[in-house]
Amino acid sequence: MSNTENQFTATFWGVRGSIASPGSATVRYGGNTPCVEMRVGSDRLIFDGGTGIRVLGQALLSQMPLEAHMFFTHSHWDHIQGFPFFVPAFAKGNRFNIYGAIAPNGSTMEQRLNDQMLHPNFPVPLQIMGADLKFNDIEVGQAVKINDVLVQNALLNHPGQAVGYRVNWRGHAAAYVTDTEHFPDHLDENVLFLADQADLLIYDATYTDEEYHSKQFSKVGWGHSTWQEAVKIAKAANVKTLVIFHHDPLHSDDFLDQVGAEVAAAFPNSLMAREGLVIQISPPTDRVEPVLIEAELGVSV
Repeated sequence: MSNTENQFTATFWGVRGSIASPGSATVRYGGNTPCVEMRVGSDRLIFDGGTGIRVLGQALLSQMPLEAHMFFTHSHWDHIQGFPFFVPAFAKGNRFNIYGAIAPNGSTMEQRLNDQMLHPNFPVPLQIMGADLKFNDIEVGQAVKINDVLVQNALLNHPGQAVGYRVNWRGHAAAYVTDTEHFPDHLDENVLFLADQADLLIYDATYTDEEYHSKQFSKVGWGHSTWQEAVKIAKAANVKTLVIFHHDPLHSDDFLDQVGAEVAAAFPNSLMAREGLVIQISPPTDRVEPVLIEAELGVSV
């Protein structure tokens, strides 16, 4: 069996939340909004289409023609704003199977991606994309089978609705849980379901507890969680490796270094998400050793 057929990896192309945040203070972790690519056996799965998907698209140009499965958690701007700049979607011969839950107002993911590319918001419509785009509406709780990969979803606690995903393959699992807000008096059963015994948990920890409960600038009700809650979930769900994700745009590299040290002290098998980080999920290890793909992203380590 080839190495490709044995692989289960996650690559981080965008790790920032809310709004893209380029600048000298965000060079090491990156300023692009969410996009995570998973290679699972012979299949390529892409989660969310924030500005990080533009960088992913550039890296994929040398691999065309290609097929991928794109899963959207929801359609807030930071999770879809990179899709119109995803160059492989404009090339004939490529195929993208796109999945997303129907919004509470009844709109499909296709409608929402289409709407952001309409005048006066964007110069060219979605219909100009030359790739074969196949849109799939999924119900909350509906599993998607892609060859021997099973992708489950569950509802998250986020304004306007969002879903998290769990990727299952040959006894291994990776959970992508963003954007979600923890509950004050109990752990979210849906998050625990997604994270249960997972080899990898990618979790929305936009804030610290201090920021979340700030008397002056409270973040309660904003739809995001904290690293302290991430640790609680990781321990309760017996997660092997925890990745802190969806960094606040105001959090500098130095601030995230400090958060990372505190997270590691509370949960040793943890990492701070950064652009270019590649994690090998299978075969599992006692401690994930991250790799940075410097050549493709131009990051300095």
